[in-house]
Amino acid sequence: MSAWEESSTARVIPPARPRKLAKVPFVELADGRLQGVVSSGSDIERVYVSSIAAGSYAFACSTNNNRPCGGARGFFCNHLLSLLGEAVLQYGAERVARYLRVEVEVADGVAATAADLAGAMRATRPELVDRSAAAPVFSRFLRHLAYLELAPGTTPLPELQWFPPSRAAVA
Repeated sequence: MSAWEESSTARVIPPARPRKLAKVPFVELADGRLQGVVSSGSDIERVYVSSIAAGSYAFACSTNNNRPCGGARGFFCNHLLSLLGEAVLQYGAERVARYLRVEVEVADGVAATAADLAGAMRATRPELVDRSAAAPVFSRFLRHLAYLELAPGTTPLPELQWFPPSRAAVA
């Protein structure tokens, strides 16, 4: 067992490049999808929960009130394209492409872009998917926001006690 597996902290992978959180405050590669929360361009109180499934590229986009996005008809709406762009900034194009199982052809020595990934997925004609993922994604986003409001400290948080104990604590 490696040292990080015995630790009570998780490894944090630094972002590929810094990103601004105003447009896409939450993005993750989880549950077999690229998923996240995207701010509305027209209403400051509205956000969209967007996701793209790995492999099939099936997509969903709806408001936090579970109303479907008007732009997600036939292909990715601007919310999904923003999510994809921020994922490339956060994780890097290679990691996003590997996770979503997108094969992108680019010139030698040139890194893939979010537009390259979207173009490769467009060629498969993805379909709209069940929006049932929206609630858990939005809930996880709200939980992350709650952690930002906590005062810095070293006391354990009860909801994070699922970490396995270290061997020293067991002995």
